Amino acid sequence: MSQVLVKNFYIGKGQPLAIMSGPCVIESEDHCMRAAATLKEIFSKFPMINFIFKSSYDKANRTSIHSFRGPGIEEGLRILEKVKKEFDLPIVSDIHEREEVIAAAAVCDILQVPAFLSRQTDLICAAAKTGAVISVKKGQFSAPWDMENVVSKIKECGNDRIILVDRGVSFGYNNLVSDMRAIPIMQNFNVPVCFDATHSVQLPGGKGTSSGGQREFIPHLAKAAVAAGANAIFMEAHNDPACAKSDASSVLDFKDLPALLEKLQQIYAIVNE
Repeated sequence: MSQVLVKNFYIGKGQPLAIMSGPCVIESEDHCMRAAATLKEIFSKFPMINFIFKSSYDKANRTSIHSFRGPGIEEGLRILEKVKKEFDLPIVSDIHEREEVIAAAAVCDILQVPAFLSRQTDLICAAAKTGAVISVKKGQFSAPWDMENVVSKIKECGNDRIILVDRGVSFGYNNLVSDMRAIPIMQNFNVPVCFDATHSVQLPGGKGTSSGGQREFIPHLAKAAVAAGANAIFMEAHNDPACAKSDASSVLDFKDLPALLEKLQQIYAIVNE
């Protein structure tokens, strides 16, 4: 399995566990900065885990047209760049349009292709050509072996800095299930694999104009994914989940992070002995 360099550390076999975490969307500059400060302090207690700050400047695939989307690309990237410089953290954020990728790659260490867009060839190729690390979430509609085609697209565009992310698969209406076999299957494509523990507990569209979720299962799925060999975990977190402006039902509370990180660190150490 190849290893992917992010800032000053690698993600992949034989490397420390990497965790991408932060509020789903940038709610304000002040909230984003406070979240980054708090998360950096929490993760500093776990030297065997590499922390990547995640927040979205725009949530373009919300259920309702009235849903909060964030500050937009210009203001959002300004805030993320401030986080990056002030806290010396690597950054991951979503992209949705080809026109965004150059500006986003100038700030973000990792460009994340959302699951709904995992088959959008033009977007994926444009992102690949920036030279940034490209993290692609497996579509809820895709089998894990289908993602080999995504890897090929990125590589044929001259980029081998690839991470694949599992976030469950559609299981009937408004429900997802996680098949941990997806992790070793996608690792067979010679790329690191991340597991999205928060979006995997979503109930897409479950509240009519927004997605529902089952937050209580986040720790179970995260631990299962690490036990199955995941190289990284994507796990959004918020200081006050009930008041989060995006994914309120499926984001982890800051206060629950330390105990879970301790468990994940222990499981990862055992799996990688």
